[in-house]
Amino acid sequence: MTVTLATFMEVLDSSIANVSLPHIAGGLGATQDEATWVLTAYLVANAIILPAGAYMTTFIGRKKFYMICVALFGVSSALCGLAPTLPMLVFFRVLQGIGGGGLAPSEQAILADTFPPAKRGQAFAMYGLAVVVAPAIGPTLGGYITDHFDWRWIFFLNVPICLLSLFLTSRIVEDPPYVHQQVKETQKHGIKLDFLGFGLLATTFGSLEFLMDKGQEDDWFSSHLIVFFAIACVAAFVLMIWWELRQLRTGHRPILNLTLFYKRNFAISFTLMFVLGFALYGTTVLIPQLVQTLLGYTAELAGLVLSPAGFMMMAMMPVVGFLSSKVDPRKLIAYGFIMLTSALVVMHTMNLGVSYNYLVFLRCFQASGLAFLFIPINTIAYIGVKQSENNDVSGLTNLARNIGGSAGTAFMATMLTRRTAAHETNMVRNLSTGNPAFVNQVNALKHMFGQGFQATHSAEAFIYNQLHRQAAMLAYLDIIQYLAVFCACMLPLLFLIPRPPEHLDPGAGH
Repeated sequence: MTVTLATFMEVLDSSIANVSLPHIAGGLGATQDEATWVLTAYLVANAIILPAGAYMTTFIGRKKFYMICVALFGVSSALCGLAPTLPMLVFFRVLQGIGGGGLAPSEQAILADTFPPAKRGQAFAMYGLAVVVAPAIGPTLGGYITDHFDWRWIFFLNVPICLLSLFLTSRIVEDPPYVHQQVKETQKHGIKLDFLGFGLLATTFGSLEFLMDKGQEDDWFSSHLIVFFAIACVAAFVLMIWWELRQLRTGHRPILNLTLFYKRNFAISFTLMFVLGFALYGTTVLIPQLVQTLLGYTAELAGLVLSPAGFMMMAMMPVVGFLSSKVDPRKLIAYGFIMLTSALVVMHTMNLGVSYNYLVFLRCFQASGLAFLFIPINTIAYIGVKQSENNDVSGLTNLARNIGGSAGTAFMATMLTRRTAAHETNMVRNLSTGNPAFVNQVNALKHMFGQGFQATHSAEAFIYNQLHRQAAMLAYLDIIQYLAVFCACMLPLLFLIPRPPEHLDPGAGH
């Protein structure tokens, strides 16, 4: 419960500001585009610090590092709420992202060390609630706070939770003996921080996050800025891999433990977690956007379409946690991806007349599959890993989910723009005076807008507006279709995962 509290707060903060952007822009005298840096700054800082968290714990200890991150998150949240200008808010969001990015790896490692493998599934079930429920209720809560209070309260809300988390962590959480040993050995040999490794890591994931967040907005490689960041990302990534492997060969502690990818369990878990983030965050953005732009829902009502699915996952997580100690995790993952793919196939039946209840049903159907993925994927990731590498596993699996979420959001934004344009181009060919059906439809609508040329023009504009909505709806359905195929393609990977031990004892995971 202690680590889940901070997790919920951190994951919630990555989505709660989405619906408040227009209010933030208006309150600070900025444009809507400028205000999106409030989201981007947080995600970039988060992506950079996630894989570096394990590295930092070897110098100061996991508990101390975790408490520093919670304190930094709380202080920066208060400063975000007090920010007088947009540049100041963006700077404080970077600090908040650094604090938040250090939380998740430490939390999962704490759970992995506290609970034996046989009970680990139930522990991850409680932790998983925070990860999957927070993005679902974030937009609803953000919309409610913004509509009824002030946007600054979405940041002030974190302060009391941080204080409670600090108190509970100081009383309950303890570092295991091997962490104390790591810190002693590091201090004995002197602290040698891998500055080059961290710089390359920051350049790689910072550029990648910027690329995915701003790519569609700037028309991808038509923009010199996007081309620059793409080249910087690839170059830094190649150099980072070379440098980290060189660090290993020379006996130094690398900032990224790339040897984990030699383990088939971990490599496949990393891929599956990326896809989980891709599908979860992609659809979490897709559904509210669809209902607000095409069905006329308010921000609060759009959030309420997602919220029941959060409760569905809350109900399912303890069940999955119990099953994970009884059933082969590969079977649970297979069931999760089959359910998720089936839900996306059913979602492909949506149209512009879809009801609120049916949308809630579709999202709950999807959530029933997502619940069977998070815990078993994490369980498999830790099998065969040394206890001293638990922090590294946590950092990289969380990074996979976050990068997957960013990629899913970028994919949705890009495909929506391009597929809408393609469908519109196809359909608009029929809007000509040479088409009797179009002429008849214009004549039938003219009486609604009066008489004369203006009435004809208004009738044609009305028909074009309907065409645009239909084209956008078809684009959304295309995206759902691509996601379904993407999720189905993960099933063959499960055959490559070695069979986990049937009776895990407390040391079997290491």
